[in-house]
Amino acid sequence: MSSQFLSKLSQNYIELLEDNEYYDITIEAGEDPNVKILRAHMNILCYRSSYLRRTLTSYKKNKDNVLAHIKLPNISPETFQIILKYIYGGILSLNEQDTSEIYKILLAADELLLQEPIDYLQKYFIENKSEWMEQHFELIHRTSFQSNSLLEIQQFCTDFMAKSPEKIFKSLDFTSLPEKSLVQLIKRDDLQMKEIDVWEHVLKWGLAQNPTLLPDPNTWSDDDFKTMENTLQHCLPLIRFFSLSSKEFLEKVHPFKNLLNRQLYKNLLNSHLDPESEPTDDISFPRIIKNDGIIDSKIVNNLNIISTISRRIDKMVINNKFDHLRGLYLPYEFQLLLRGSRDGFTPKKFHQLCDGKQYCYLY
Repeated sequence: MSSQFLSKLSQNYIELLEDNEYYDITIEAGEDPNVKILRAHMNILCYRSSYLRRTLTSYKKNKDNVLAHIKLPNISPETFQIILKYIYGGILSLNEQDTSEIYKILLAADELLLQEPIDYLQKYFIENKSEWMEQHFELIHRTSFQSNSLLEIQQFCTDFMAKSPEKIFKSLDFTSLPEKSLVQLIKRDDLQMKEIDVWEHVLKWGLAQNPTLLPDPNTWSDDDFKTMENTLQHCLPLIRFFSLSSKEFLEKVHPFKNLLNRQLYKNLLNSHLDPESEPTDDISFPRIIKNDGIIDSKIVNNLNIISTISRRIDKMVINNKFDHLRGLYLPYEFQLLLRGSRDGFTPKKFHQLCDGKQYCYLY
């Protein structure tokens, strides 16, 4: 039989941390003017943090009894004291901390490669502080994508951008998005943007990475096109060019044709000039744009369905074999006639509400 008495163990290690006699390392946390020297024990730090183990490998107490000393300028003294209490006693004290300070604790845990508090705090923020993260999105996005460990926070950021891209793409910092973040965003089926807007913002991002290029592609040399193609090499395959209208293709894509694979451009051209040409199997379907209250429906929950219904109504656009791949076609306003959960499913009610109407749907 074995028993665990972790509470007393934690208490003893906290007391050791507070003891001023047996320490063998000093840590300078913070930057001027907020700097503090903290005392600790090398063995404990090495076994609790792989980052500190690597840092302390070359530090040993010499014959003159000079203590090992390290600096952590990116972590404030207040934050590091909380981290030390976790390292020694397994206690993460958050009760008296405001949200911004707790986020600093997460970043400090990430820097020190403390996976247990990283996992705990990511979950804490997503479940309890999502509104705060949206309000401080630039900070959250920038810092999380600098890490290889904050994957849940990164996913939160990508989800938020897909749901509310107008809040991000219209912001001043859009062109500073890391390529990794941009790629994760534009690959999503549920990105709530028109495809032409996605394309234009990707071009804008690419130009920002190459400030010597003029916006007008007519001024570009072959080398300029190659430079831009290399910059956008991970983005171009994710643009759903077949979702663009003929007008959009002519005005917004054709001037940049040298960026595209020759066969892709030929297939795009054929799709607009020859409605009987057959789509290839590798064409991505349009993004799933949410209904967002455009019609009063609990079942028809995205605009692609409404667009398909509209195309079937309007026989002038039904013959093109690329119609199902094109952007949204929304020439009609749909009006709810009958809802079973509200009006009932009786034949009498159906005829009362729907007779004489050219189109209706029920659910």
